[in-house]
Amino acid sequence: MFLGKDIIGTPVITVSDGRAIGKVRDIYLTPDCRSVAGIYLGTEGLFSRQSFLVKSADVVTIGQDAILVKHADVVYEEQDLAETEEFWLRRDELQGRPVDTPGGTKVGKVGDVIINHEGEIRGFSLSTVYVAGPIAENNAIARHTIQDVGQEDGSMTVDLEQAEQQELSLA
Repeated sequence: MFLGKDIIGTPVITVSDGRAIGKVRDIYLTPDCRSVAGIYLGTEGLFSRQSFLVKSADVVTIGQDAILVKHADVVYEEQDLAETEEFWLRRDELQGRPVDTPGGTKVGKVGDVIINHEGEIRGFSLSTVYVAGPIAENNAIARHTIQDVGQEDGSMTVDLEQAEQQELSLA
């Protein structure tokens, strides 16, 4: 497992012919923050800026040194994928998001996402921690302890009891 920031700048390479088709500029997550929805490759064009991405269905594996995709035809213009703006969530939009309990106790703030090689979100690192105990020691919370990712109110809600019993590590 690794942090989302660890793959920023990573080359995206095709399995079919070994060609580099871009570098990761950011990642998109599914609305429930359970998995990577796509890879953002950045923009091109001087006057008519176009954003390019790869859907997760076209990704073979996500590694810290490279992201492998099926072939070069998997790159889409963002405007051709209507679901991106309406449903996908950029990783950088999560950073700094408050994490609290259903009762309103502040737990911390999201620092980054923790991803496995299959593109599943395993948890969230915390940039700030307001509680003592296992969460402060791990400096992270597991995805399965999240009750609400904060799509409506901008604050994630975590089951504190479950979060304190988790064992989440980047090792």
